Amino acid sequence: MSNPIVEMKDVSYTYENKHALDHINFTIQKQAFIGLVGPNGGGKTTLIKLLLGINKLQSGSIHLFGEPIHKFKQWNKIGFVSQKANAFNRGFPATVQEVVSMGLTPKVGYLKFFTKAHKQKIEEAVEQVGMSEYLHENIGDLSGGQQQRVFIARALVSNPALLILDEPTVGVDAENVKKFYDLLHHLNEKQQITLLLVTHDIGTMTHHATDIVCLNKALHFHGNPTEFTRLSEHDLSHFYGHPLNVVTHNH
Repeated sequence: MSNPIVEMKDVSYTYENKHALDHINFTIQKQAFIGLVGPNGGGKTTLIKLLLGINKLQSGSIHLFGEPIHKFKQWNKIGFVSQKANAFNRGFPATVQEVVSMGLTPKVGYLKFFTKAHKQKIEEAVEQVGMSEYLHENIGDLSGGQQQRVFIARALVSNPALLILDEPTVGVDAENVKKFYDLLHHLNEKQQITLLLVTHDIGTMTHHATDIVCLNKALHFHGNPTEFTRLSEHDLSHFYGHPLNVVTHNH
C-alpha cells in the first residue's frame, strides 16, 4: 500500500480544557472517498481545521502527503468546499468565471492579470463540473446546487489531489443533491481525486463512499460502508451519544 495522503497519529485538541478530539489515529489513502459522520459538536470541524492548517496542532502528529504538517507548503494540493449554498450572498456581483478564478489567487496573487493558460484552467475546471454554459452568468442567479458546482470548480482549478467538503449539500434540493453526488463519484473515479466529505446523510454516504469514519471526539469507526451498515442501532446510538435511526436510500 502506498503512503497515505493524510496520516494523523494520537491527535488530541482542546478548547478551554474541553476535549474536541481525543487521541485520533486516522489515515486517508490515495483515491479514497471518505464519508465523515458524527453528531454536531463531535469534532468534525476541528479535524478539518487541523488538516487545513487553520488550527495549530496541540498534540500528536499530522503528515500531509508524507510531510509533517508544520513543514507542509503545497497547500494547492488540498481543495476545500464549505456550506456556501446555504449562506452565500446572492447579491454578490461576480460571474462564474470570476468566482472560479479566485481559486488561482494563491498562485497568481491579487491584482494581477490572468494569462491565457490561467483562463484555460478556469474553463477546464468549470467544464469538469458541467457548468460551462454558465461561465459568464452571475453567481447569484444560479440555484443552490449550481452554486455548489461552481465552488467545487473553484477548488479544482488549482488541481488538488485531496478535496475536503464540509456539509456541501446544506440548502440544496433533493434532485440537485443526487446530481451533486454523481459529480463527486465522477471526480473520485475518473479524475482520481481523493475526497473527504463531512455529512449528516449517513444513508446516502453508504452508497457512495469507499470508507465511513464516525467521529464523536474519539474515532468510533473507520471501515467500509458495508461494515458500517451492519452496525446495530445500539452501537450507532452509543457512537453518537443519543438514539439514532438510520434511513437508507435505494438507488
